[in-house]
Amino acid sequence: MNESDKNSIAFEILKERYPEKFVDVQVALKSIHRGDRIFVHTACAEPQFLLKSLVDYVESNPKAVFDAEVLQVWSLGLAPYAQEKFKHNFRHNSFFIGNSTRTAVNSGMADYTPIFLSEIPKLFMRGHVVVDVAFIQASCPDAHGYMSLGISVDIVKAATEKAQTIIVQVNPRMPRIHGDGFIHISDVNFIVHHDEPLLEYSDELDNEVAEEIGKHVANLVEDGDTIQVGYGCLPNAILANLHNKKHLGVHTELLGDGLVKLMQSGVIDNSKKSINRGKTIATFSMGSAETYEYLHDNPFIEFKTVDYTNDPRVIAQHAHMTAINSALEIDLTGQATAESLGKVFYSGIGGQADFMRGAILSNSGKTILTLPSTADHGEVSRIVPFLQAGAGVTLNRGDIHYVVTEYGIAYLHGKNIRERAMELISIAHPKFRAELIKKAKKRNLIYQDQAFIPGKAGEYPQKIETYRTTTAGIEIFVRPVKISDEPLLKEFFYSLSDASMQRRFISERKDMPHERLQEFVVIDYTNEMILLAFTREKGVDQLVGVGQYAVIGATHTADVAFVVRDDHQEQGIGRELLRYLTLLAKKQGLLGFTADVLISNARMMSLFESMGFDVQKHIEDGMYEMKMTFLESK
Repeated sequence: MNESDKNSIAFEILKERYPEKFVDVQVALKSIHRGDRIFVHTACAEPQFLLKSLVDYVESNPKAVFDAEVLQVWSLGLAPYAQEKFKHNFRHNSFFIGNSTRTAVNSGMADYTPIFLSEIPKLFMRGHVVVDVAFIQASCPDAHGYMSLGISVDIVKAATEKAQTIIVQVNPRMPRIHGDGFIHISDVNFIVHHDEPLLEYSDELDNEVAEEIGKHVANLVEDGDTIQVGYGCLPNAILANLHNKKHLGVHTELLGDGLVKLMQSGVIDNSKKSINRGKTIATFSMGSAETYEYLHDNPFIEFKTVDYTNDPRVIAQHAHMTAINSALEIDLTGQATAESLGKVFYSGIGGQADFMRGAILSNSGKTILTLPSTADHGEVSRIVPFLQAGAGVTLNRGDIHYVVTEYGIAYLHGKNIRERAMELISIAHPKFRAELIKKAKKRNLIYQDQAFIPGKAGEYPQKIETYRTTTAGIEIFVRPVKISDEPLLKEFFYSLSDASMQRRFISERKDMPHERLQEFVVIDYTNEMILLAFTREKGVDQLVGVGQYAVIGATHTADVAFVVRDDHQEQGIGRELLRYLTLLAKKQGLLGFTADVLISNARMMSLFESMGFDVQKHIEDGMYEMKMTFLESK
């Protein structure tokens, strides 16, 4: 006997045992009274048939229901109760605003209650928000009389525990999911059987933008991390770039298509989690029918109530907790909003603040905020000097470690306002950077003399970032300098010995003030290149070498120089920097390099002479003036 046959037999037995519960939907709806507070199941678990029937019932019986309050986290359906023609019958109160209710909320036809998702169950349990009637959708009862709340446990479990009347739409398509989301038939008042497809969720974004953001995030996620990913346009693109990771764990609010694909491929095995090891933990799902089918009766997955999944104290128990979320807008000081655009309410606090705070408290945890650099088809920058008036600050300046756009990664944690502003400007869309610099100066967020090169000449060439392995077997990450690298280069130059400084600059001068450092970080990439070489030490990137060339007029040659931190010299780092500078120079059509080298700098001379250049040199004032012509590769 297959599962479907067993369920059918169990269903018939329960109908005989509890005949008063199995009723026509019209009978169930008569239990609603004027002024009742009606709770509706969350998002994709929304019982569509019950809601449509409710509207039909009100239209047929216009005096049956007045001033009912409809409570819901997020409506993905039509939300007829938010329409003006039903304003005397219903008043919608949303804990998280969706597309179908946004207009109603902002026009004053519906309400929005801002609250951390993890706190909502307490509102029900303590009686601060009363639930008179709960509209839920569940799986078919098993032989023991238990039904699963399926793809949405979150606040629904608490609502059913406090509701005076529970009306269940039993749907054979609702998956049975392990965890906290079970309700017994004896605890509900009415059961309405109706078979219909569950709501599905997808959100598309420009593929190129999403792909670039996904690549950057993949560089931040490490093998063995426990991850949380929020909702919106980006998650699936981000998760698709994690296919090469190993032993990831999941403790999240939302379980979507992207996470399921990583579970199916074995990338997520939960083997390294600090708690709930071996289990994917979530509280609700929004995705495709295929995802819902994967969740059905899968012991690898458990849905817990949201006051557990989103509790920052629980989240913080996971070592290497990595919270990945999105925002609508972030300002140059590091404040972000995910819930409103100025005075316009857009979504809600939701659970990202819980996860970002929990990840910060985690041992080796990190928070990653992702957002496309622009909105409105590229006409509006999402990185702004300050949040718009009226915007809700979803994440404060201490909640964010990394910010990622398609233009790169900004690291904010522990940085001052000036450094933050420069980091964020460096990953803004290029066409908005000059204006951001101007406005940041006006508000005294950055140096008043901060230089900037507009247009293509000053646009960071992200595509030439690369990894290299030195002759000593050391892996280094090499990238062009960014406008935000001034503090990094200041620390690097002051870490050099006097001898290294003299060899590099052929000068007794040892200071590196802001005015001088700007020459290294604000460059015309079409006429100059400065490369930074990093090693990763104890999970932290360390700048260990700087190499550069600058084109000399119309000679088709460039002056070249580089320096390696004293404790990393003679490990092949300088050779790799010179090799890559040579490759880039050749691609630019240059014919060779020139360099001035102190006679005492034998190692530099030896390196230049070993690179396969046609070297000419002569001595002038205690140094070699060198001309090195590139030879054709054989």
